[in-house]
Amino acid sequence: MIRRNVLVLPLLMVACVLGLACNVHAEEEYPLENMPMPAHVERGQGEFGVDGSFGVALEGYREPRLERARQRFLDRLSQETGIPLWRAAVENKANFTIRTAGASKAVQQLGEDESYHLAITTTSVQLTASNPLGVLRGLDTFLQLVRITPRGFSVPVVVIDDNPRFPWRGLLIDSGHRFIPVPDVERNLDGMETVKLNVFHWRFADDQGFHIESKRYPLLQKKGSGGFYYTQEEVREVITYARDRGIRVVPEFDMPCHTRSWFAGYPELASGPDPKQSSAIDPTRETTYTFLAGFLGEMSSLFPDAYMHTGGDECDMKEWEGNARIHAFMEAHGIKDGAALQARFTARVQKIVAGDRKIMMGWDEVLGPDTPKDVVIESWRGPASLAEAARQGNRGVLSSGYYIDLNQSAAEHYLVDPLGENAATLTPEQKTRVLGGEATMWTDIVSHENMDNRIWPRTAAIAERLWSPEEVRDVDSMYRRLQVVSQRLEYDGLRHRIITEEMLERMSGDPDPVALRVLASVVQPPRMYERQQLRNFSDFTPLNQMDDAVPPESETAREFHEMAKRIAGGQGTPEDWQRAREWLVLWRDNDAKLQPLLARSFLTKDLAPVSRNLSQVAEIGLHALDDLQQHRAVSREVRERNIEFLKSAGKPQAVLLLMVAPSVELLVEATSTR
Repeated sequence: MIRRNVLVLPLLMVACVLGLACNVHAEEEYPLENMPMPAHVERGQGEFGVDGSFGVALEGYREPRLERARQRFLDRLSQETGIPLWRAAVENKANFTIRTAGASKAVQQLGEDESYHLAITTTSVQLTASNPLGVLRGLDTFLQLVRITPRGFSVPVVVIDDNPRFPWRGLLIDSGHRFIPVPDVERNLDGMETVKLNVFHWRFADDQGFHIESKRYPLLQKKGSGGFYYTQEEVREVITYARDRGIRVVPEFDMPCHTRSWFAGYPELASGPDPKQSSAIDPTRETTYTFLAGFLGEMSSLFPDAYMHTGGDECDMKEWEGNARIHAFMEAHGIKDGAALQARFTARVQKIVAGDRKIMMGWDEVLGPDTPKDVVIESWRGPASLAEAARQGNRGVLSSGYYIDLNQSAAEHYLVDPLGENAATLTPEQKTRVLGGEATMWTDIVSHENMDNRIWPRTAAIAERLWSPEEVRDVDSMYRRLQVVSQRLEYDGLRHRIITEEMLERMSGDPDPVALRVLASVVQPPRMYERQQLRNFSDFTPLNQMDDAVPPESETAREFHEMAKRIAGGQGTPEDWQRAREWLVLWRDNDAKLQPLLARSFLTKDLAPVSRNLSQVAEIGLHALDDLQQHRAVSREVRERNIEFLKSAGKPQAVLLLMVAPSVELLVEATSTR
């Protein structure tokens, strides 16, 4: 028996390498690394091998979208495993069966069934769903189950019954501040599919530009876009691309403010005396509503989704209240202030949208006592505002807490819940009005080049919050799985990891900027709106500096912080001590290598003090490790001087935060004084 096993295992390994059948039992149970985490999982024993004999068949309801989904699934599986499955798996005998009960809606709708049942044994896989949407979600789950083992590529034996917690799981991409080319949009739709997001909120215009073609009012794009806009044919292409991935496309045309770009072609819409300086549409002219009816009607025909977002946020009322003609209109109609005038405007726009058989969506500001109950509120103010809308009878989605352009950590986003602390104050019916949430990618200080490393992988954590059961909240598990899904997103073509490397090479002129890479690994941009206060941005600011290149969250610094906490708390393992020391030595010695290189480029010369601070922080950290390991007391004066320096080093410099300074401060504070 022993001899037979010794012989069989190598033969099976050879078979796996050659792409032959290799269905063997796993000798250890791997943790599920999916994100979002499925709703219900039952683990079994063993594994299903993914090899050259893999075959996929469609049964039941058929449509071209399912055929394309199968091919895309095989392409992605081949990309991950290196096994040429894109053609063979269609011809092979099926060991993966996809059963679809029926069609989904011709135009994808809010709340359609996205559930699926995935049953994997050692010899077969069965994926069943009521419609193609569930199939798409199940295929993505299977792809995330694939792992490499000593026996080859496989997935664990498991039964999964899965469905989303919220029906609205979105990503906003702002093509108003900066134009985002179609390939960059579609690449991020691929990422959305991977993590089961199902709403692409596409914002087309802001003061800076009007970036979509209108055939009825062509001066909008001709004079307001700077030459960069989406043709209607390109928009249809994106809508089709999104539908193939089970994603709805909801357009946003913000009004009555954020509309300066409209006035370049149609100055009569402006409420200010100078259209180039005006910030708001004139809500008192009847011609304004004639124009909007024509434009929104055209856009309603272009976008098939049932929802039309009309913005309504951050309106400066002073322009209206300071305009003598508008002020006279307000007095004549008993309108007490600018807010009431906007409410009147919103009511008119809502009727236009409803006349086009669309449901209006708007930001917090459109909610008022008389707001029609079918208007959907998107809350940038927070869960409390969203709960108030639900109590008033309106449905809503949350974006507050999911602003991925503000460089918050994945953990911060992950722990924000659309229902929030207000869940206890809402009735069951009111809770159903909270539809979900959206990650928001504003582009005022982000470009299409570095957009991916702002969106991914943190948006996967938001996607889990919106899909998975409420009790799935383990931050450590989330971070472990986030690293895995980050790699899978890269397989899908996302550039969130590679773009940092490319930008570092450009900044330094070095094809292998080792020392600059070491510094980049432990810094990140300032959080929230501090970055805009430290650096002047305009529409034409080149986004090519270190704070543009590095991700919003330093994974190296986060891992070091966790080690420092364990060491400072007396819970550090031998591996923690060794790794912490290795990193600190690396950071201490890096400055000597980096300083001569920084002055060569105007894009890196400002980093010199940041590099020096990293070296000094690491030196302090190494002394602290020695003191802790040898139980050696240090003078209070030295300790306080080191803490003062570490606090200073942790403040923004060159529009960057040195993220390891607070961690070393933990180590210093853990030392004893004499």
